[in-house]
Amino acid sequence: MIRMNDFRAEPPALLASELAAAERVLRSGWYVLGSEVKTFEAAWARRCGTGHCVGVGNGMDAIEIGLRALEIGVDDEVITTSMTAFASVLAILRAGATPVLADIDPQTALLDPASVERCIGRRTKAILLVHLYGQVRDMDGWTALCERHGIALLEDCAQAHLAKWNERSVGAFGRFGAYSFYPTKNLGALGDGGALVTDDAGLAEQSAVLRNYGQSERYHHPVSGLNSRLDELQAALLTARLDWLDRFTKRRGEIAMAYQARIRNPSTQVLADPLQPASHVYHLFVILCDERDRLAKHLLAGGIEALIHYPLPCIFRSLARTCDAIPMVWALAERHASRCLSIPCHPQMSDADVDQVIDCINAFR
Repeated sequence: MIRMNDFRAEPPALLASELAAAERVLRSGWYVLGSEVKTFEAAWARRCGTGHCVGVGNGMDAIEIGLRALEIGVDDEVITTSMTAFASVLAILRAGATPVLADIDPQTALLDPASVERCIGRRTKAILLVHLYGQVRDMDGWTALCERHGIALLEDCAQAHLAKWNERSVGAFGRFGAYSFYPTKNLGALGDGGALVTDDAGLAEQSAVLRNYGQSERYHHPVSGLNSRLDELQAALLTARLDWLDRFTKRRGEIAMAYQARIRNPSTQVLADPLQPASHVYHLFVILCDERDRLAKHLLAGGIEALIHYPLPCIFRSLARTCDAIPMVWALAERHASRCLSIPCHPQMSDADVDQVIDCINAFR
């Protein structure tokens, strides 16, 4: 079976470095907010090209903490995409703000700037740009749009570890970038983990307070915070795995290039090619098919696992509003959700695995 992710097939050298990292933490006797977290935070900030990194419990908390540090909450609106994981929207709700869901560009499934423009209102404080599937596009345009309207650009980088636009990493464009290190991510821990990156020293300092109960120093709580700390063990494991991220990303790109060039079934469609070589890191490779469910069964019969990300757009009409001026506000997102299918694109795949996936898709009728 060719799986969406196959951790058991990872290189023995990586496993050895992870075991050494775990032993180092166990022997240290220090498990929360210690040297391992500081080491990883410094390394990840360098890789992202930002001045600061704050390790937190997960990617959703990174968004919520960033919003709260910016004092975006009750009576404020944050525009984001209707095609994303629920965590993106839930973080906005947990911060006390109202998510406003815009539609997508059908060629990429990314947030559509024209739809966003129609959603901007007097209560809009920020745009949360989700780099869906691992791709980043037109950051110059997004930066200009936010500057023109006087609102904050925020980045959900949960699927786009070190994707770059004009040689600049995602997470370095907005007021903050939020990362998830869930095990299936391009840089994944062996459990939950996340981080917020920023060039704003004050925002980083406030985020560090918020992640630790709102504690500025021990037993002093100037704000009501969260319990959301990246632990020492996960930080050590992430540091070990970071050494492999570039080569794993390169392999994902090689697989994606093969798919783009050789999937030739008229009943399927691939998304638009990246605009720059480093602008897509292929956390997911997604194809579209009107008979998506039948295609998934066909692949499974051929020994290939496929998953749907995501079968429904994040449409919560009782929780989120829209100012979009078209009758079917999320029409393109709803169509994409009914047709999208993620196929294996992980770095442990062999060339024979890639051939098998391509041949099986091309044989679908």
